[in-house]
Amino acid sequence: MEAIVFYPSPPIGHLISMVELGKLILTHQPSLSIHILITPPPYNAGDTAPYITQVSAALPSITFHHLHTAARPPSTTPPTHHEILTFELLRSNNPNVHHALLSISKNYTVLGLVMDFFCFHALSVATDLNIPAYFFFTSGAGCLALFLYFPTLHENTTTSFKDIKTTLFDVPGTPPVLPTDLPKPLLDRDDKVYEYFLEGSNQLQKSAGIIVNTFDCLEPRSLKAITDGLCVLNGPTPPIYCVGPLIVAKDGGGGGGVPECLTWLDSQPSRSVVFLCFGSLGLFSVDQLEEIATGLERSGQRFLWVVRNPPSGSENRSVAISERSDPDLDSILPKGFLDRTKERGLVVKTWAPQVEVLNHDSVGGFVTHCGWNSVLEAVCAGVPMVAWPLYAEQRFNRVMMVEEIKIALPMVESENGFVSSTEVEKRVRELMDSEEGDSIRKIIVAMKNEAKAALREGGSSRVALTELFVSWNRT
Repeated sequence: MEAIVFYPSPPIGHLISMVELGKLILTHQPSLSIHILITPPPYNAGDTAPYITQVSAALPSITFHHLHTAARPPSTTPPTHHEILTFELLRSNNPNVHHALLSISKNYTVLGLVMDFFCFHALSVATDLNIPAYFFFTSGAGCLALFLYFPTLHENTTTSFKDIKTTLFDVPGTPPVLPTDLPKPLLDRDDKVYEYFLEGSNQLQKSAGIIVNTFDCLEPRSLKAITDGLCVLNGPTPPIYCVGPLIVAKDGGGGGGVPECLTWLDSQPSRSVVFLCFGSLGLFSVDQLEEIATGLERSGQRFLWVVRNPPSGSENRSVAISERSDPDLDSILPKGFLDRTKERGLVVKTWAPQVEVLNHDSVGGFVTHCGWNSVLEAVCAGVPMVAWPLYAEQRFNRVMMVEEIKIALPMVESENGFVSSTEVEKRVRELMDSEEGDSIRKIIVAMKNEAKAALREGGSSRVALTELFVSWNRT
């Protein structure tokens, strides 16, 4: 029997993306067996056990293999980026991956190992076992162009990008980008996390192929630059398979019954509500929450806003996300705000079913942190966005969304990252009631239709998936 082995990094979002890819593959190749390697996380990144139980019950062709906890070298200082914890864990995990692949190979013919970017150390394990290694890149083609071109940027500069304030970088297939809009781990070349990302970018180029969660019509210029070989200058570019948009059809996590926010949306006029939601790591200070509230109140627009507890003073997001209690809204929002806006606004604590909210007829706009899954969910729902990036590659995603694809307006922050109530008010109004808002709405509705077409028989993503199957069967 033939099998594909998936190797996601530990956070639950990465696991969910891999499972969605697995579902897509099984829809068209039901005879395959899919095996997913589960690594214990280096920090509290959300409990994966209930999700794994649910998937195992629904999809018997997917098997989960829980790897032993890898021994990591002791760290004397706290990491500057939570990604370092992930990279170090996954680097020391190679013996466990090797053992798992050997074990699976006793009963199956392993056609390929599909890993996400953070798991790049396992490329050497796959090579040793003569198993073709593929990357599943969970961000867009623009971001992939950046990472493939990153080794060239590194060679062409001698100082850290954070010290190059005003020079625009030309990454093939993307708009010119300021150094401050590059992912934070790429900014300081003396930081350990920079080394990991550079090594990972070099390993991307050595893979048997890169599977990307996007579709041809969404990012055509970026894809052309990659496939024309403009991003990898020191060798061949691996085959690119754009199989998206891969999104979860329905959110889990809200318990039974219909969430209050969906019932509330049922009573609102069509396309009248702006939805504000910033992902599981989207934490704001009390001061910033007050600015958002004031801006929403002044805007006069209807809103649905998901609020999480402010961080507990820790700069390290991996620590902050473990603080998961529901917020006390009266203590963190301006006095009287909830009463004054109750006729046209609803504030939800911690979580809302994002896919269902975006697809509700009452929702006409989305203020987002620019996580790629959220961007694709908005595209598939045809909802225009205000782009407010917070971490990871999201600032670069904003450049792509605003300047390249033109499906979002930018939220403009001050130098220290703070966004004023005036800016919130301006952008929310602009999104919901202006010519510019109408313009991006038309583009994203067209992209919604293109997304559907890409996934149909004969569509670009279906063709790419078939090409991927062909490449596995050649091995």
